[in-house]
Amino acid sequence: MSKSERLNVYALVEREEKKTIWLRVGTAFVNKDDSINVYLDAVPLGGKLQIRRPSDNNKDADSEQ
Repeated sequence: MSKSERLNVYALVEREEKKTIWLRVGTAFVNKDDSINVYLDAVPLGGKLQIRRPSDNNKDADSEQ
């Protein structure tokens, strides 16, 4: 990860029929010492988070995967 890189934080919400919804809940930043600061706009109830680089496959909008 490059320094001061902005990452997206997603909550993984398990739904019926084994569908998982990825809900964007915040942003994370990589520090100079490679630690990561995470800023959440919502608290995930399921306790699962994914931190990913923004890309065309990971749109900012909510999506099913």
